[in-house]
Amino acid sequence: MQLEIRIKMNEKLFLRNPEESALGKKIVKHGLSLINKLGFEEFTFKKLAAEVNTTEASIYRYFENKHKLLVYLITWYWSFLEYKVVFSINNITEPKLKLKTIIKIICEEPLNKNLTTDFISEFEGYKLVIWEGSKAYLTRNVSKDNKDRLFKPYKDLCERFSSIIKEYNPKYKFPHSLASSILEISHSQKFFKQNLPALTDFPKEVDDKKIIQFLESLLFNSIDLE
Repeated sequence: MQLEIRIKMNEKLFLRNPEESALGKKIVKHGLSLINKLGFEEFTFKKLAAEVNTTEASIYRYFENKHKLLVYLITWYWSFLEYKVVFSINNITEPKLKLKTIIKIICEEPLNKNLTTDFISEFEGYKLVIWEGSKAYLTRNVSKDNKDRLFKPYKDLCERFSSIIKEYNPKYKFPHSLASSILEISHSQKFFKQNLPALTDFPKEVDDKKIIQFLESLLFNSIDLE
């Protein structure tokens, strides 16, 4: 299934817009799946070039390095997640229900593993954020990247989340910290569940229901105190 959604990407993420050519789209699509398959540390442009039947030099015409490709992919996912949030809460008036809807969206595994938008798989993006998401900003270049507004989609999603926290309880003092923490926890708990089960209470859960309950308890126990 293909959704016709176009997400405008920050031009500082690429040297040449990959959306403008068939090869560029293949680089992004297969780069995403190959990073998920190999892990970011083992992923190289040489391996990607072999995957898409092109030259390594051709990939460097689109992306300065593999980190920029990673940030491009993760930024796309945050942008798409915010789109889903806006679409899902558009007709909801009660703040509590909005917050529960957001938690479900940020935590729940995509039901349709074959859904693609902008030639990128939502499910592959979801996996990438769980495994590699923090590597987008835990670098020595984070300040420069932030000045270049590379993390704006992530901050926009946190801002939208925090604004609804304030809508629910205008007196709550830490809406941004709580919103970003819950976003991070939603993916770290998934990672722990799969790889470090002693760090979570959900190692044997086959779905996301209990993780969602946990995140809701963190959220509402915090904002209902004031």
